[in-house]
Amino acid sequence: MTKRDYYEVLGVEKGAVEGVLKAAYRKLALQFHPDRNPNNHEAEEKFKEAAEAYGVLSDSQKRAVYDRHGHPGLSQSAGGAAGFNPESFTDFSDILGDFFGLNDLFGGGARGGNQNRAQRGQDVRYDLEIGFEASMRGMSADILVPRMDTCSRCKASGAEPQDGLTVCPMCRGKGEVIYQQSFLSVRRTCSQCNGRGQLIRRPCIQCKGEAYIRSDRKLKVNIPAGVDTGTRLRLTGEGQPGANGGPHGDLFVMLKVEEHPVFDREGNDLHCTVPVNVAQAALGTELDILSFDGLKSVKIPDGSQTGSKVRMRGLGVPNVNGHGRGDLFVHLDVRVPTKLTREQKKLFEQLRESLPAENEPNEKGLLDKVKDYFI
Repeated sequence: MTKRDYYEVLGVEKGAVEGVLKAAYRKLALQFHPDRNPNNHEAEEKFKEAAEAYGVLSDSQKRAVYDRHGHPGLSQSAGGAAGFNPESFTDFSDILGDFFGLNDLFGGGARGGNQNRAQRGQDVRYDLEIGFEASMRGMSADILVPRMDTCSRCKASGAEPQDGLTVCPMCRGKGEVIYQQSFLSVRRTCSQCNGRGQLIRRPCIQCKGEAYIRSDRKLKVNIPAGVDTGTRLRLTGEGQPGANGGPHGDLFVMLKVEEHPVFDREGNDLHCTVPVNVAQAALGTELDILSFDGLKSVKIPDGSQTGSKVRMRGLGVPNVNGHGRGDLFVHLDVRVPTKLTREQKKLFEQLRESLPAENEPNEKGLLDKVKDYFI
C-alpha cells in the first residue's frame, strides 16, 4: 500500500516548525488514540500513521532525507525504513502524558528500580530559647531531640533478618509489571510490593515491621556570640534517617533570644536610656554605665537635651562571624524635678532671672508667622 505524504498526514505545510508539528500530531493522537476508539482498527491505523509521520518530521536528519528523497530515501538510509516504534519514540510522554498517563508506559514515571534507590532523610527543626546575655557571650546547650533511628535488628527492611522477606509473586522480584494496552506495552510499578520486589513475610520483632524506632537523642549545640532571634544553626546528619541506606537529613536549631530589661538591640548596636537631671544636662557630666563589658565611663556634653545620644564604640553586639562589634548608644532623658526644697527653689528663681525667656517674641510673633505662611 502506498504511504501518504507525512506532511499531508499531519495536515501541515512542508516548512512547518517543530511547535506546529507537535500541535498537529497532538490533535490527531488524541482523536485516534486506541483508548478512545476501542476495537476500531481504522482509528488505530491512523494513530500509528500520525505517530510515524511525527517521528520522522520531528527528527532533523530523517526529515532532511525525507524532504530530498521521500519514502524511498528513508528505506535506503542507515536508519532503515520508517515505521511506528513506540520503544524508540521518546516524545510520547511529553505530548500525551497529561491525558493518558503515558509517563509510565514509556518509562517516564515511577519505576521499580527507583523505589529501592537510596534517598536522603528529612530535615528536623528544633526551637531553642536563650537569654540575652547568652546571645552576647555565646554558650553551649544540651538539647534532647526526638527522631526516628534505623532499626538495628532489621537494618530498616522491616522484616526479620533471616527469613522475613519473600519475593513478590506479582512482579517476581522486578518491582514492576507489564500490561498489554492495545498495541502498546504498559509498564507500571507493582502495586503489591510498591516497587520493592519483595514482601514482608515475618515482621521484625524489634520495630514491629516499621523499619525505624523512635528515640530521643541528646546533642550539644555550640551557640556563637552575636546570635539573634531567627538565627538558624545547622547540625549536619542529625535529622531523620534516609531510606534504603541513604544519608541522614540535618537538624536545624532555630533560636529565639529573650528581651533585655535595659538594652534594646538594633542589628549589632545596643541602645539604652539614662536619666540625667537638669544641672547635669546643662553643665555636662561624667556617668558610669554598666555595660556587658563591665562598668564604663561616658562623658555627657554640656547643653544636652532630652533625646540626645552618646555613642560608645565597640560596646555593642559581637558579629556572629567573629569580626568586630557594634556600638552602644546612650540616650539621654533629662528629668525636671517635680518637688523642690526652699533653697533649691530660690536657686532656680535666681537662674530664671539670669536666663533669657525662651518664649519672648523676637522679630515677629507666632501669629504673624502663621499669617505670613497662609497669605
